[in-house]
Amino acid sequence: MHTRAEQLESFSRLLDVMSELREKCPWDKKQTFESLRCNTIEEVYELADAIANSDLKNIRKELGDVLLHIVFYAQIGSETNDFDIKDVCDGLVEKLIYRHPHIYATAEADTPEAVKQNWEQLKLKEKDGNTSVLSGVPDALPALIKAHRIQDKARSVGFDWEERDQVWDKVKEEIAEFEAEAKMEQSPDLEGEFGDVLFSLINAARLYKINPENALEKTNKKFIRRFNYLEERTIKQGKDLRQMSLAEMDVFWDEAKSLGL
Repeated sequence: MHTRAEQLESFSRLLDVMSELREKCPWDKKQTFESLRCNTIEEVYELADAIANSDLKNIRKELGDVLLHIVFYAQIGSETNDFDIKDVCDGLVEKLIYRHPHIYATAEADTPEAVKQNWEQLKLKEKDGNTSVLSGVPDALPALIKAHRIQDKARSVGFDWEERDQVWDKVKEEIAEFEAEAKMEQSPDLEGEFGDVLFSLINAARLYKINPENALEKTNKKFIRRFNYLEERTIKQGKDLRQMSLAEMDVFWDEAKSLGL
């Protein structure tokens, strides 16, 4: 791999190019924090997709796109004298050192779980940190990821079951409440009860050390593979999915499963 000197040289070149583009390119000159925001979210999702696919070539590419946005924001900040890339890096380094006292001070943390718990506790003590346990969860997070983060933060202060098996009573309770609501002719809170079912299942995933977002995405991909097989087999037989019965579709679906799709 490249030396630290070579890495710093490349980063310096990136900063020079970004500065020049802001000065000379009409599109780059026009951009603001607000105009870049949606593109930044899109780039992060593209990186996440590359990671999920173990696509190292695209991981490298998408990391570059995300890094572009970081230096872009820092360049905009420097133009108003609010902050620049040095401030961003210095702030990050200081935070990392402060939140790793088991490395840079005398605290002890021998497991990843202990490190994470210390991290959350230190965040609450920071002068400019979060004022409550849950205040650090961004409102803009997708609901599934947000639920997982909320539960994890609550766990960090002891709000959790003593044994993970206890969660299943809560899951069953929420499913029963949803079923009861669904039987009503006009349900005032069917959506809310379904949300409770999902929340309890996400809690179960957390307790069994399963990332619910990753788990659901794996199932999404599996469904797509099997459905694509079903569609291809249907076309080869000169049939139309819209004219087939569910039983006929299930034959091809079971074939896909038997093939390991």
